[in-house]
This record gives sequence, C-alpha cells and structure tokens, in this order.
Amino acid sequence: MNAGCNMRVVINGKISQKNTTKMQRRTFIRQNILAGAALGFSATGLQASSDQKKPKTGFQMRYAPHDGMFRHSAGNDILDQLRFMADQGFTAFEDNGMSGRTPELQGKMGELMTKLGIAMGVFVAHKIHWSEPNLASGKADKRAEFLADIRNAVEVAKRCNATWMTVVPGHLDLRLNKDYQTANVVEALKQAASILEPHGLIMVLEPLNFRDHPGLFLTDVSQAFTICKAVNSPSCKILYDIYHAQIQHGNLIPNIDLSSDETAYFQIGDNPGRKEPTTGEINYRNIFMHLHKKGYKGILGMEHGNAREGKEGEIALINAYHEVDTF
Repeated sequence: MNAGCNMRVVINGKISQKNTTKMQRRTFIRQNILAGAALGFSATGLQASSDQKKPKTGFQMRYAPHDGMFRHSAGNDILDQLRFMADQGFTAFEDNGMSGRTPELQGKMGELMTKLGIAMGVFVAHKIHWSEPNLASGKADKRAEFLADIRNAVEVAKRCNATWMTVVPGHLDLRLNKDYQTANVVEALKQAASILEPHGLIMVLEPLNFRDHPGLFLTDVSQAFTICKAVNSPSCKILYDIYHAQIQHGNLIPNIDLSSDETAYFQIGDNPGRKEPTTGEINYRNIFMHLHKKGYKGILGMEHGNAREGKEGEIALINAYHEVDTF
C-alpha cells in the first residue's frame, strides 16, 4: 500500500466538446472493464546492462507508474512526469495521494491524462487507521468518518477522471470476535457502495501482508473475496496486490483464478525488496502472460520502489517491464 506514494461519472445535459472527449475516454475504459468481466474479471527477465541508454516504448499491458518514479528523468513536476510516462509508452498512472492534491491540480492532471491517453488508476479514498480499529469496530463515529471520506472521494474522482479508489478497512478490533468484525466491515462497505454506485465508481479492497502491516483486519485475498460476495455490489471489488499476496499466502496464479470474478485491479512489487519485476523471486512474466491470456484489460499499478538510483535506475526499471511484457 505504501510503496508508491479509481471511478467514472456520467454527465447529464449538454456536453461541451471538452467533456465529450472525457466521455469518450471513460467509455473506452468502461469497455475494457466489461471485456475483462466477460473473461472472469470483475472490471477491470534481467535488468538492463549499464551501457543501455534508452528503453524501448510501448507495452502489451496497462502498467501504471506513480509520482516520483521517474523524477530524475522528468523532474519533480507531476505534469512533466505524466508526459514522460506517456513518452515511454505507459497508458495508466496511479496516485495514492491524489486526494491530498488541490482540486485545481487534480483537474489539470485529469485533463492532461485524457490528452495523453493515460487512464487514471487508484488513489486512496479515506484516512487509513493503521493502529486502531475503525470499520471493524462498528463504532458509529468511525463509520461516519469513513463515509464522509468516500463522498469526498467521489468529487476527487470526477476531477481526475478516476474509476477506482483504494479502501483499507484498518486495524483489527482485538476485543471482538472476527466474525462480528467482518459483519461490521461489510455493513460499512455496503453503505459506501450505495454512495459510489450512482457514479459508476469502484472501491477496491486491498489485503495487506502481516510482515509490513501487522495487526490489520484485511490480510488475505480469500478474505476480501468473501467480503465482496457479502457486499454484493459492482462498486466493491478486490485490489490484488501481488507483492502482499506473495508474502501472505503465495499460490499467486491459482488465487488469481479463484478470485477473478471479484478482482478489479492489480498492483505489482517483487519480493523481497518491493522493487520492480526481475529483482526478486516472483515470476512476473508468467503472471502477466496468464493475465493476458485470461483477457485482463485493466490496470496493473507499479506500487514499488526503484532498485537502482538515478536516471540509470529509471531506465533499468522500464527495461525490466519490457523483459516481463514479452508473451
């Protein structure tokens, strides 16, 4: 969840030429989500040698870098970074911290991404409680805080043309049986889904591993699958973070298949180290090839760090993605 650092709205009435462009972009993204759903999804090797100066461009899958990943090549301005990402062939972007940006900048980023053909990936929808129970507790004030954040996230999504937003239910309530906690979380998510559904937006639940985030309520993909089935809404799906899943339970491809009809989004990170593919033990080429064969058209968020510093490290990262994008 913390290595890097979404939702769709139908506009009624008269549509300006600018809004028509946005609507076309949104329709395109929705069609990809539906294509993934028809194939079982709910929505949707080696590093470069030091003498390689430029990476190739263009990818088969929709990998999504984040703010700062290419700051040595593109500078600190987020708009310049988006232009650099597009130049390298990336067609998606994610930004955990989008809610904390000014509304003006959110709008500028949304407009530029539409112009560049970049789809907005996830942003974090709410305040995450890392050390105290909130949704699991069933407390009215914690639920009200969460739902207020979800309403605000709808407005953020409108400005940056997002479809998906990340939700983390927070810490365990050690004074409650796990089944009661699950019921409390399901009820909070049902109410959040009723806010999101009219806008065509999707909150994606992210299970986080026990090692990096001890004490959290949501840890397993199978647990998220059960919750999504209970909520029973197109606006509540799974964010399958492959890094977290490898640490938590492994068995990555079978679990992808078992959870596919409730999974709307993937994130990437190799283990150990949480850097780009090819730097750890996960066979990302096989995973991406499996997703490609299943017809997954959604986003794969690059929620990891860079294994090497500077521009060379950024070029090596891009080339690593080309290595695992060959199938």
